[in-house]
Amino acid sequence: METLSGGSWSLPGTDGDGGTSMRPWAQVKETHAGVVILLGDHAFKLKKPVDLGFLDFTTLEARRAMCRKEVELNRRLAPDVYEGVADVTGPDGRVWEHLVVMRRMPDERRLSALVRVGETVEDAVCRVARMIAGMHARSPHSSRIDEQGSVQALRSRWTASFREVRALPEPVIDAGVLGEIERLTLRFLDGREPLFAARVTEGRIVDGHGDLLADDIFCLDDGPRILDCLEFDDRLRFVDGLDDAAFLAMDLERLGAPRLAELFLRWYAEFSGDPSPPSLWHHYVAYRAFVRAKVACLRHGQGDSDAAWEARRLAELTLDHLQAGAVTLVLVGGLPGTGKSTLAAAVADRLGCTLLASDRLRKELAGISPHHPAPAPFGEGIYRAESTRRTYTELLSRAERLLNLGEPVVVDASWTDDAHRTAAVGLARRTRADLLALCCTAAPQVTAERLARRTGGISDADQAIATAMTATMAPWPDATEIDTDAPQEQTLNRAMTAIHAHWAGVPRRFRRPRMEPG
Repeated sequence: METLSGGSWSLPGTDGDGGTSMRPWAQVKETHAGVVILLGDHAFKLKKPVDLGFLDFTTLEARRAMCRKEVELNRRLAPDVYEGVADVTGPDGRVWEHLVVMRRMPDERRLSALVRVGETVEDAVCRVARMIAGMHARSPHSSRIDEQGSVQALRSRWTASFREVRALPEPVIDAGVLGEIERLTLRFLDGREPLFAARVTEGRIVDGHGDLLADDIFCLDDGPRILDCLEFDDRLRFVDGLDDAAFLAMDLERLGAPRLAELFLRWYAEFSGDPSPPSLWHHYVAYRAFVRAKVACLRHGQGDSDAAWEARRLAELTLDHLQAGAVTLVLVGGLPGTGKSTLAAAVADRLGCTLLASDRLRKELAGISPHHPAPAPFGEGIYRAESTRRTYTELLSRAERLLNLGEPVVVDASWTDDAHRTAAVGLARRTRADLLALCCTAAPQVTAERLARRTGGISDADQAIATAMTATMAPWPDATEIDTDAPQEQTLNRAMTAIHAHWAGVPRRFRRPRMEPG
């Protein structure tokens, strides 16, 4: 016997994969802009005749055009699901309405449902990453698409969201949290124009999905189906490919699967051949989280009792990623024999940062092989004052180019001169980067033993040079002192403790991808 409950009739139906399951045979689902009618093995979607400002479906012709566009766009990722557009004809023979006709998908195979119950979905998510990267690779390119990837376009989208949230009659997100989100967002954008310009030049701006949510991905036996791309506003679909992928990464993290989110972005980076810096991963995940937070704020205003909690949680996720994605300049300094170069290399490796070293660069500028000895008395040869000034100027110039592109940098140099440190502070301000200084120290007998054992290294400093530099080193009160007398791993841990203290405990998720096969 049929049972009527909540507008649906519960009868056995096929599960969309050839099997059967007990599920409602008929259902009606309504959104702000459309209605979905589920009947047996099919779904029929119609557009409401509404004008919501950002979309206008008030004419039959507009609804037909949007139905056709929805089918065309979604066939990129689910060609066997989107069957076409049907005309609803009245008794008078006139077309009354247009419907998108779809193959019905099994609710229990939604990626979101599988993640919630803890099912293993890594293979499916890897295939989704490959599908999204493939769609992006096939995307057309034009100036109209590219302009949406500029730093100005992204800044405009962020600031519009800030205005909309602040204009709500009832505040949901704490004003202090919202202010910090805005500060970190604009700081990153203001210092990263070369990064976004490079993304456009490299063809990274694509006609993407625009609304990549785990709820709209179905993990079937013969592979995933990705549905419901954003069709009503092209500009919201014209995005950086990484921005498009970050939407799903954010959603997976929201569902309590941060490791799966990280894996997805790593796989996407591999399949798309995109060596983007982790700071950009973080920024786009933050952007997508804030968009969802804004929507939750709107739902709260419409009476959704759970929406306020969700908005605050998503705002915290936004802030978390903006803090973790802050671009950082780390100075590692100290006198000869204190282990600064060893520590700098270890810190750069642990953080996934680019390492710039003064000893190597000094010889490069002099046209000498890094491992070719060039000893000279203090202040002479390639170590005279002019050569040192040139070396530090070039170090900071290279660091600036990297920081502008969103790459964190570790600079290994003595940093004994206050003028060079002041120049580094100015660089951090120009590039809107966090600055952290570590000064290596060691007991005199330890440094003497290290210098005596040196053979074939890049540095030419000996005990006499170390003694002379000790007499000229300016105080460095802003640096965190790192005692390197302990074993190397213990010293690195001390440095990382200082770095994490500087970051106030911010989790540094999503390191640079290693591009390993998924």
